[in-house]
Amino acid sequence: MITKPDRNATRKRRHARVRRKISGTQVRPRLNVYRSNKHIYAQLINDDNGVTLVSASTKDKTFNGEATSNTEAAKQIGEAIAKRAQDKGFKSVVFDRGGYLYHGRVKTLADAAREAGLEF
Repeated sequence: MITKPDRNATRKRRHARVRRKISGTQVRPRLNVYRSNKHIYAQLINDDNGVTLVSASTKDKTFNGEATSNTEAAKQIGEAIAKRAQDKGFKSVVFDRGGYLYHGRVKTLADAAREAGLEF
């Protein structure tokens, strides 16, 4: 019997394919998005040094969990990551959707980050 690979393994393969082409630098870091069923995480990463520069997630203590839906929470995280990035002096980033479709929570986070001032 042939077994089908699980969705996360397929996503990881897609993400590895994209990561061969894009990487973050000190001038233009990579905005990485990871989503689970309950939470969403965003990080600005400098791949030259392998360092996370800024992060935001729904698990942060500063995040108010009053969002009534996952997309509203993603919007708040997008705004938070953009504000934290600008506080550190980053205006332009490379967007890494993490192998997910550019739809739903991932798209909402990206749109909110753009509206808050990040360029990508």
